[in-house]
Amino acid sequence: MRAYRARWPAEADTVDRFLALLREPVDPFVRARLAGHFTASAWLVDGTGARVLLTHHRKLNLWLQLGGHADGDRDLMRTALKEAEEESGLPELRIEPGIFDLDRHRIPVHGDVPAHWHYDVRYVVRAGADEAFVVSAESHALAWRDITALADDDAADASVRRMARKWLERQGMEKGRSA
Repeated sequence: MRAYRARWPAEADTVDRFLALLREPVDPFVRARLAGHFTASAWLVDGTGARVLLTHHRKLNLWLQLGGHADGDRDLMRTALKEAEEESGLPELRIEPGIFDLDRHRIPVHGDVPAHWHYDVRYVVRAGADEAFVVSAESHALAWRDITALADDDAADASVRRMARKWLERQGMEKGRSA
């Protein structure tokens, strides 16, 4: 988290919230901890880095990145990759080390589960050559979306727009290094 804080100093309060959750006495990696728990997500980009795969989330009815609960696994990078594989059906996915984004968001009441906080740790996952996804039971639909368009799409979820902007900034920095 130290590297993330250094890269995104404006998000220091968010980092502090995540670190505080790690110090809680009740395991924050299990979904039964309704005061808040960790989840992991994938910013799943195509081979060109121009598109991201989003899910029309069945429970939340929003277009979001793929991801899910840690369910006791303290390796959130592994969880993000597993969720991307399960929710997309894509083969040969590769995850990049290092946290791409952090997001704390409130999940509304659903059935007998009360409202609670998700502390979502997000990683970049790269698709292989095969981009023919399979829609899982957790989604209404999946779609490849242009990242540049997402960055300015006021109808998109605020955290998806933030990740799109971060991705574009990162791509600009990488292009600048190779020039």
